[in-house]
Amino acid sequence: MRQSSLAVVAAIGATANAANSTSSTLASVCTVSNVQAALPANGTLLGIDLIPSAVTAAALYNVTSGGMGTSSTTTTYCNVTVTYTHTGKGDTVVLKLAFPQPSDFENRFYVAGGGGFSLSSDATGGLSYGAVGAATSAGYDAFDYSYDEVVLYGNGSINWDATYMFGYQALGEMTQVSKAITPAFYGLSSDTKIYTYYEGCSDGGREGMSQVQRFGEEYDGAITGAPAFRYAQQQVHHVFSSMVEQTLDYYPPPCELDKIVNATIAACDPLDGRTDGVVSRTDLCMLNFNLSSIIGESYYCAAETSSSLGFGFSKRQAEGSTTSTTPVQNGTVSAEGVAVAQAIYDGLHNSDGERAYLSWQIASELGDAATTYDNTTDSYVLSIPSTGGEYITKFVQLVELDNLSDLNNVTYDTLVEWMNIAFVRYYDSLQTTVPDLSTFQQSGGKLLHYHGESDPSVPSASSVHYWQSVRSIMYPNSTAEDSLEALQDWYQLYLVPGAAHCGTNTLQPGPYPEDNMAIMIDWVENGVKPSRLNATVSSGTYKGETQMLCQWPTRPLWSGNSSTFDCVTDQASIDSWTYTFPAFKVPVY
Repeated sequence: MRQSSLAVVAAIGATANAANSTSSTLASVCTVSNVQAALPANGTLLGIDLIPSAVTAAALYNVTSGGMGTSSTTTTYCNVTVTYTHTGKGDTVVLKLAFPQPSDFENRFYVAGGGGFSLSSDATGGLSYGAVGAATSAGYDAFDYSYDEVVLYGNGSINWDATYMFGYQALGEMTQVSKAITPAFYGLSSDTKIYTYYEGCSDGGREGMSQVQRFGEEYDGAITGAPAFRYAQQQVHHVFSSMVEQTLDYYPPPCELDKIVNATIAACDPLDGRTDGVVSRTDLCMLNFNLSSIIGESYYCAAETSSSLGFGFSKRQAEGSTTSTTPVQNGTVSAEGVAVAQAIYDGLHNSDGERAYLSWQIASELGDAATTYDNTTDSYVLSIPSTGGEYITKFVQLVELDNLSDLNNVTYDTLVEWMNIAFVRYYDSLQTTVPDLSTFQQSGGKLLHYHGESDPSVPSASSVHYWQSVRSIMYPNSTAEDSLEALQDWYQLYLVPGAAHCGTNTLQPGPYPEDNMAIMIDWVENGVKPSRLNATVSSGTYKGETQMLCQWPTRPLWSGNSSTFDCVTDQASIDSWTYTFPAFKVPVY
């Protein structure tokens, strides 16, 4: 977040801060006895028994901290740990809390999302907003272990406690406990309004959706970026690109796929009305561009040494992966290479031609399809992303393996079956696609949902599909116009042109939103509802340019050499983002 945005946040909270300010000092409130006195009596929060003897508290001065998207700042706060157990269970959950010094507190509580299979372990993200922050061990020592490390007790035995805690329960309980403690910690009345915010991207986005869906009454505002929800389909989908390559028996050199993507970007860039290196309208690209036109174009990549796998919710390095030397890649785009790319963009279908899932937008990088050079055979070979492979081994097959060793005897139907097994098994824990958000909406909650349009990890159409599901479930009898107006009053979705997964895109120098928390605070606390989302171009010819992103379902369209674009309604484009999944017997929200 830019400095100007921090100033806006400070200004927004000035009135609340003045009302809260007392003669209290950090030293006077940051004591074990004060925290113990602030704990709610056991029985107040059903199923949660706090352990006063385990409380710790220490004042920390001039510590560097920063929230999601903010630059680091120096803060002074009270570092607290609180421990609780679930009634009758004998487990232990540790919370880390960061309380701003009394003069900085602005009646806010902030929850930060994690990433990959990890919840956030940093409680300080809210300090720059004058907010108390927290992090949770989730009962499985999430400060030191990621969820995928503990999901199985052993082969065939699921750790359901950890699954539900990671899925949604840990963050919800953390928020309830923290909000119960906060007013008393500062000497405020128990009915003092504590504005509660969530912010996260990737699995952090999924975690945010879990809170909106399951603990909607606890949150005033949630910012969810590129949520990795619809877990069963999303995670198995990471193996889809490898399945395409094996099915078509063609393993393209990485440079060939890079050429296909870059040539697509160049061809589709002007379709949005402005040639700036950004495909702002992947829908127009899908409707008007034929990948086969790239066949025969030359590509060249220098020799390099690289890791066999990547990181996070794209390819990540698994234990035992190796590095290899890739020779010079020099050739022309083949029909086989284009067929692989087209099949990946088209998405997974079963053998009856029924769609099972959506896929990445055309012009998105094809990272999951990256092959590995085999020095012994002088050829490119399959490289299964461990992000998907590990999910299949541990969550579907229930064996303690970090990846699939191969795809022998696997077909598209097998992928659909794996999706369905996980869909049913984790429907009420990890799927995180409950479309009825009535509790959140009726409590006055605001949801700011954004997604990079060229995300190569979590398809941006995934977010559109969820938005469509919420609209249809919550406003089934309203006209299209009325349901849109009602939904946008509290739930807004923005696609970020050219952006990748939770950040800018090295292939497309487009904008990225930087002021989300300032916008959300203004919406929640001052009633200033956004109609477009502020974003800044961080590289390329238009570096520093501010763009006001279009709210879905409108789409950007530049005219002439204007420095701004219009937000237009294009039904054909909207239809290209709309999917059904007949390969499954139950609705996929």
